[in-house]
This record gives sequence, C-alpha cells and structure tokens, in this order.
Amino acid sequence: MKSSHTKNIWIGFALAAFGTLLFSLKSIFIKFLYQQGLNADSVLVLRMALALPIYAGILLWLLRDYSQKSKLDLSILRTILLLGFFGYYLASLLDLMGLELITAQLERLSLFTYPFMVAVIGHLLFKEPLTRRIIIALVTTYSGLVLVMSQELQLTGNNVLLGVTLVLGSALSFAFYVLFSKGYIKKLGSLLFTSLAMIASSLFGLIYGAIVVDWTVVTISADAWLWLVMLVVFSTVIPSFMMTESINRIGPTQTGIVGMLGPIFTIVLAVYLLDEPFTLMIGLGGLMILLGVFSLVVNKSST
Repeated sequence: MKSSHTKNIWIGFALAAFGTLLFSLKSIFIKFLYQQGLNADSVLVLRMALALPIYAGILLWLLRDYSQKSKLDLSILRTILLLGFFGYYLASLLDLMGLELITAQLERLSLFTYPFMVAVIGHLLFKEPLTRRIIIALVTTYSGLVLVMSQELQLTGNNVLLGVTLVLGSALSFAFYVLFSKGYIKKLGSLLFTSLAMIASSLFGLIYGAIVVDWTVVTISADAWLWLVMLVVFSTVIPSFMMTESINRIGPTQTGIVGMLGPIFTIVLAVYLLDEPFTLMIGLGGLMILLGVFSLVVNKSST
C-alpha cells in the first residue's frame, strides 16, 4: 500500500516537471512563429482554432456521463464564458503582444509574477491577509523584474516597458481567472471546467480573428504550420492535462513548487535556441524573482 502511494507521488512530480517543461516551450514556439512572419493576432487565432476541436472532443466525451451534464446550467455557463475570456483569451492576447517586443526570458519572468497579483487581489476583494512575508517577497520579486528589464533595455533597445506592461496585464488577467475559478473547478471538476473555459476562449479568439485579422495578407509557411501544431499539442493541450493530474496527485502547492522550474527552462532554451542575450545581472534578477515566488508558495503551504 505504501509503495503504491509512493509511486503515485513520484508520478505526480514527473507530470508536474514534464508539464512545466512543455509549457516553457510556448514562448520559444511563438518566437519561431514570429520569425516565420506571423504576428500576435494571427498566432492567437490560429492557436485557438487548432485547439478548439481538441477541447470540443474532450467535452463531448465527458458529457456522455449524465452526471457531468447535470452539473451545468445557464448561470454556470455564463460565468465560465466570462472566465474563459479573462483567463485564456485576453491573457493570451496580451502575452502574445508583449512577446513581440521583449525576449522570451523577460516574458516568462514577467508572467511568473501572477501569484502575487492573486494575493493582492484576494486581499483587496476578500480581505485575505497580506503578511509582512508576502510583502517582502513581492518587493524582492518586482525588484528583480526591474533589474532584468533595465538589462534588456540596454542590450536590445526595444520598447521593453510597453512589452513588460502588456505581459503584466496578461498576468493580471490570469490572476483574476485563478482567483474566481477555484469554486467552479471544485464543483465541475478540472477536466470539464478546463474544456469549457478553453472552448469559450477559442470562440472569442475566432470572433477576434474575423474582425481584426486581414487573412488575405497572411501567409503561413510549412514551417509555421509545424510550429503551430507543436504549440497547440505540446505547449497547450498536453501540459494542461498533465498539470491537472499532477495537482490531483500531489496537490497545488507541490505542483506550484515544481512549476518554478518553468522560467529556468525558458531561459536556457531561449539562450540556446534563440540566441537571446544572458548576463550576470539578468541571472541575478531572475534569481530574485524565483526566490520571491518560492517564498510566497512556501508561505501558502505553511498556512
């Protein structure tokens, strides 16, 4: 019995590690797509268009069970539609727009600060405690982010401030999603909720694409299709379910700690595959961000 429990834990940690690695490839795949001539708008729409039938198929499979259907009503569907808008559509759009302006390293580190936004929003809206430890961790994390930003501004000269602002907007949108989706995930189950939220966000993406994108001037090469499929399958669908199962096996706190490997994976891949610059100051800033978020996660696990 004990060996079975131990095996279950190790499988959970393995799923969290591989899921984190696959999610970390997202920024790399998107940068490759930008090199193929696509922009944030076209990547957003194509990604969601390819993901939609996958999540729709999963939803249909889940709804074969009447007990799953009975969990749904119009009020819940309206709320999930709104959460899908914030959590996946708007967050993805802002992230993709920011990634056009900054390196994959800085994008990942900026996005990684969303747990602090969850803590601050929870304090403002629900009077959740904002302890001295959380405040120190928050200051440490965002000081590290400022350090990385200043280094990138010196190295690239791009519109770094706008890029980081867009990605932080993405993190804020996702923080609202995390905060308000907890009860619905518990009620519906993670598979059903995730499928519905992703379908909702994909529909918003398709509407956005029909209004904004001029498809007559969009050229999609064979390489671009390859990177799109890789982005959807290996950095969207598969890791989303891996992380869900990891949370089921080892809990959200342990999964979150393993998830701290994400920025490290992205930095290594960005330097190796994209030839992005890496300096001692970028490393120091990244370390400050990791330490700050780690402190927050450990603080949560001990309360």
